[in-house]
Amino acid sequence: MKIATWNVNGIRARQTQVQELIEREQPDVLCLQEIKASLDQLPVWLCEIEGYWCYWHGGKGYSGVALHVRKATHPERPAFHHPEFDYEHRIVTVRLPQATIGSLYVPNGGKDFPAKMRFLEALDTFAAEFHAAGKPLVLCGDLNVARTEMDVHPKERRPRAIGQLPEERALIEQILSRGLVDVHRRLDPDNAELFTWWAPWRNLRQRNIGWRLDYVLASQALADRVTSCVVQREFGTSDHGPVIALFDLYGSVSNSGSSDH
Repeated sequence: MKIATWNVNGIRARQTQVQELIEREQPDVLCLQEIKASLDQLPVWLCEIEGYWCYWHGGKGYSGVALHVRKATHPERPAFHHPEFDYEHRIVTVRLPQATIGSLYVPNGGKDFPAKMRFLEALDTFAAEFHAAGKPLVLCGDLNVARTEMDVHPKERRPRAIGQLPEERALIEQILSRGLVDVHRRLDPDNAELFTWWAPWRNLRQRNIGWRLDYVLASQALADRVTSCVVQREFGTSDHGPVIALFDLYGSVSNSGSSDH
């Protein structure tokens, strides 16, 4: 099973690139964030991408998430849901036989930090419920928190910067304690140049001076089947790179992975 997640920073500006990503990677599940568009602002072809069940959840010019599920691997239209703590179009989940998968866009926190913390706390409760019930879960998307110091380039490290605060990081670790695994770090534990977001100035992306904000968090049993997780830094014109994780749910397990920097 191939899962891709990408903060597109505006779907209307990136629609051709989304199509290119789908055609090249053929993901079984595609999670998008920050689509910044309501359904009536999307071209018809984008709402009905060939070969995919599509679910768009957004408003005009702000936030928004989407989920796409490949019909070849899931011929029946799956059930899409919004947890009760969804606000500002920030999370949608889909229930598949393998797991419930969520596409989520955590608030940045710059304008309303308490709202960001409330969202993360609610996400922790959500993950805890799945863990307690023994139900597999995959959370994909832009968490807007760099998990550790290693997840921020030394030139970008600021002790009191939102996205690097101890209380935010503690909540991410609490969410992970609900039986979830950061699959990118499992495969690449010592890579200090593993980033997914770069500020759009001073050629920071080309110089790989960034933050790791985009994650695939998977329940332990699924994480044990991950074979690769790659960030495509060179792809697209968003300030985030797509992250693509591959899970071998049927064959032998290999815990080797690579990242394209």
